[in-house]
Amino acid sequence: MNKPYLILDKAVFFQEEIKKSRFLTFISPAAGKVAAMQYLAEIKASHKDARHHCWAYIGGSPKDSVNMGCSDDGEPKGTAGKPMLAVLQGTHVGEMVAIVVRYSGGIKLGTGGLVRAYSNGLQQLCPTMPKTEKRFYQQFQLQCSYAQMATIEYLLASYSGKIIHVDYQQAVVALIEVDREKITQFKQKLKSLMQGQVIAKQINTSANAN
Repeated sequence: MNKPYLILDKAVFFQEEIKKSRFLTFISPAAGKVAAMQYLAEIKASHKDARHHCWAYIGGSPKDSVNMGCSDDGEPKGTAGKPMLAVLQGTHVGEMVAIVVRYSGGIKLGTGGLVRAYSNGLQQLCPTMPKTEKRFYQQFQLQCSYAQMATIEYLLASYSGKIIHVDYQQAVVALIEVDREKITQFKQKLKSLMQGQVIAKQINTSANAN
């Protein structure tokens, strides 16, 4: 996974009353199904008296349909979870979970009414919810002279990279990370400027939200 994508920056909330039923909509950051289910458990614990706790989540990239899920939690099939997930997918934002808590008012809303009710809170929140970009990085280790370090720092700044750790010995040993989308260009420029004297050895992968 190299392509950056947007993620939710912080939790948001919306509530409304429809035909005496109260609908509380929560959207929270959630990296993966486990995190989404943990947040669901927290909401259920806080709203034990509610009749339904319907949910939908996108656990990773908004393009990764495998890492998504939803539930009607007792409402008629297809009236809550799927419409909620559809709204989330329309945002092209990843790593988030939406939960709509319903306190029933005793008046039936009908299939169409339920779809609108469970979707509306998300439709109100999603256009303005705070987002940030998640980018993916590759870590490398390299060894260079003290004189070459300034060029390394310049290169990293040019390719969205940074120094993680530096060990100053007879030579400089540095742990760095570079935006995965720019690795090829970075290596080519490093080889050109250093005339092949400095080699970046791959360590592991990391991801950051910027």
